[in-house]
Amino acid sequence: MPPEPPAAPVAVETIGGIVFDLDGTLIDSRRDIASAVNGMRAERDLAPLTVNEVSGMVGEGARMLVRRALPPGAGKDEIKEALASYLAHYAEVCLKLTRPYPGIAAMLATLAPTYALAVLSNKGEALSRRILQGLGLDRYLREVVGGDTLPTRKPNPGGLFLLADRLAVPAPRLLLVGDTWIDAETAQAAGAPFALTLWGEAHAEAVGNAPAPAAAGEAAIAISPRWRLAQPSDLPAALGLSENGEDAETGDRG
Repeated sequence: MPPEPPAAPVAVETIGGIVFDLDGTLIDSRRDIASAVNGMRAERDLAPLTVNEVSGMVGEGARMLVRRALPPGAGKDEIKEALASYLAHYAEVCLKLTRPYPGIAAMLATLAPTYALAVLSNKGEALSRRILQGLGLDRYLREVVGGDTLPTRKPNPGGLFLLADRLAVPAPRLLLVGDTWIDAETAQAAGAPFALTLWGEAHAEAVGNAPAPAAAGEAAIAISPRWRLAQPSDLPAALGLSENGEDAETGDRG
């Protein structure tokens, strides 16, 4: 289905850069993340979790993922040790089954000649860069900011403001593209437009599928994305670009 028209006209010409979430937006990393979580749990004689169970824990960084993957009441030291275990396991398997969603490379190739592209993830920066490089997606990106680049992470807008500085594009001119309420709230906090992706795993009626505190979930419902994107090619189309990177109306290359 085509992108839904926004409630108000979108000034496409004001968009100077596009920032993508990573997991669930550009890449399907669920199986490798679940493998690493279960490696950590096995060391603690805990039963393995399903991929869907682990997917519901993802979104707010590795520490929160590990905390959710441990039994209730885990102490600070236990969480710290489990986090180190998870990161070690994940470093071994992060490119084993992880793949870009179909159409992602073509989308990025179409957008890159016209827009400054970047990634803003709650995954660690080094791991994010390693995965992007391993999948050949780094060639399209100018910047990568991870969950440990700054003391804060999404939905705090600090990472988006940092990218605005690095890309020399004001935050209100950066389109943030993501699949969860976390991305939606990050964009709103920075005064940036937001596009919701609908490929990947199933979405709730609100924005995304990561478990959110009640207040955050209610806030996400109130956030109306500029576009709802059913497939990666919808984004270039919404911005007036054809799949080969040419202007859809004039045929001029941006």
